[in-house]
Amino acid sequence: MTQESINKEIIIEGVDTRELYGAQDVYLEQMRALSPTVKIVARGSSLKVLGAKREVMAFERKMNSLVEYYVKYGHISKEVVSQAFSTGLSDAAEPVAERDTIVYGNNGNIIRARTVNQRRLVELYEHNDLLFAVGPAGSGKTYTAIALAVKALKEREVRRVILTRPAVEAGEKLGFLPGDMKEKLDPYLQPLYDALNDMIPAAKLQKYLEDGTVQIAPLAYMRGRTLDNAFVILDEAQNTTRSQIKMFLTRMGRNAKFIVTGDVTQIDLPRKSDSGLMGAMATLRDIEGIGMVEFDKRDIVRHHLVKYIVEAFDKAAEQAMPHDAPVVRLRHKRDEGNDE
Repeated sequence: MTQESINKEIIIEGVDTRELYGAQDVYLEQMRALSPTVKIVARGSSLKVLGAKREVMAFERKMNSLVEYYVKYGHISKEVVSQAFSTGLSDAAEPVAERDTIVYGNNGNIIRARTVNQRRLVELYEHNDLLFAVGPAGSGKTYTAIALAVKALKEREVRRVILTRPAVEAGEKLGFLPGDMKEKLDPYLQPLYDALNDMIPAAKLQKYLEDGTVQIAPLAYMRGRTLDNAFVILDEAQNTTRSQIKMFLTRMGRNAKFIVTGDVTQIDLPRKSDSGLMGAMATLRDIEGIGMVEFDKRDIVRHHLVKYIVEAFDKAAEQAMPHDAPVVRLRHKRDEGNDE
């Protein structure tokens, strides 16, 4: 017996369909792929669905659950759409796929804590206003910190995000580079722009940069400022001197969150002993409200070879070190009940 075909119009109310359908209709196309037995035509807030009555009604139920989810949680992702149109969304909690999620990036990408120490950084953020995150290149410490900053901005916990790095040249002199100060410094700040471009649509990011909601500047520009209602990240902190890192930390104003990231194996200062990062951590370790996370090679999330490259260079450095050279080690203070 042939099933009755119907043409049903579903009106999407109280929701920005641009968010619901995704950039360039990426979520709408996903819905079509997951509902091959019906034809879907979208016109603004109107969805026309053509197909067998049973299939059309099933699509409507799934679509309603997706809209309810968006209203409740304020976001949509590819994982959410997939769950809505397959196993269904639970009313009790967010889908399993959303666990460890920090923020929702562009094109439905989920930015999540992917390693033990990335998750630890997220957990400590909830209970501390100042965090130190140190570890090797590629461990995701800066990327996770920026994701937390974007999350705080989207949820209106802060009014602005400020990203800063010391202007220490990795083997080059800024004075010999063409352009004004911004043009000279932008290449050194590019990793911060790259992370932001993953998490904030290009047009919105440009607006934020123009109106000061997002600021990216060298550390020297922080002097004399009081940073209220701001999420501030100091990247490459191993290249700060003791006086510079003290200057930065004392910029902290009301309702501010600070994260300091660095890698003590990549110090570009003329004398490695001039780095103030390790000394600052040792000095501030036992102060309540300050958290510290030490990333290691297990957290490296770049190409799998990066982990072995880091190990090889660390081993070579140890072999080259004089036997009587002092060894500086971080004393890891574990949280109670956390044995990871």
